[in-house]
Amino acid sequence: MELNLKNKKVLVVGASKGIGKAIALAFAREGSNLLLLARSEELIRGVAAQCKSSGAASSDVIVADITKNPRTIAAQCLNQFGSFDVVIHNVGTSLVPRDIFGTENDYFAAINENALASIQMNAIFIPDMAKKGIKGHVIHISSISAVNLRGNALYASSKAILNAYVTSAGRQLAPSGICLNSVMPGAVAFEGGYWDAAIKAKDPKVDDFLSHHQAIGRFGTPEEIADFVLFLSSERSSFIVASNLPIDGGAM
Repeated sequence: MELNLKNKKVLVVGASKGIGKAIALAFAREGSNLLLLARSEELIRGVAAQCKSSGAASSDVIVADITKNPRTIAAQCLNQFGSFDVVIHNVGTSLVPRDIFGTENDYFAAINENALASIQMNAIFIPDMAKKGIKGHVIHISSISAVNLRGNALYASSKAILNAYVTSAGRQLAPSGICLNSVMPGAVAFEGGYWDAAIKAKDPKVDDFLSHHQAIGRFGTPEEIADFVLFLSSERSSFIVASNLPIDGGAM
């Protein structure tokens, strides 16, 4: 299937490892022009070099923490790279306090990292797309936790906020031809990630989790998420708007 992503201008936020890295490399193989953003300069420059050798038309980086001044960072991206055809927000962490009686600051930090910071960046990117008539694609990497509400309450509730934003804002943007969606991965194993560490430690919770919570009986891979994101970033997916789409191996 031809996705026509060659030379498209693509921003991947959170591209230094795991799902974000796989997404960046997938766009590179399509010949896209990439701007990669992450907090770790060493990691993101390494990914940028891999993208260039994998076929990216260009591969530039911005080193920044979007949880601080996200609108300013978004404006910097536009100033450095120009308008985007595709924006991917691979932003968030489940490594937030697990106490359901967390403080106001605990909840705000979780919401900011898992939803609000990337929403604020959209306040810069999406009006620019609309002003220039770009029928762009904006995709958030959410989590199946937003709908099955299992595990960390702060993480699940903050991703649920993100999903509600995608649905409501996505419907308002649809007439302009801008497609706003999210992908909700389930349990994905990748180098340096939570499940990768558990697998290497031969933790018994791995087999327990797979047998009780994964219909497919295995973890997903970053590449499987990236392939889906690639399709959602193309004109082939133009009828998909305001949607939060699970890719989770039949999470239970």
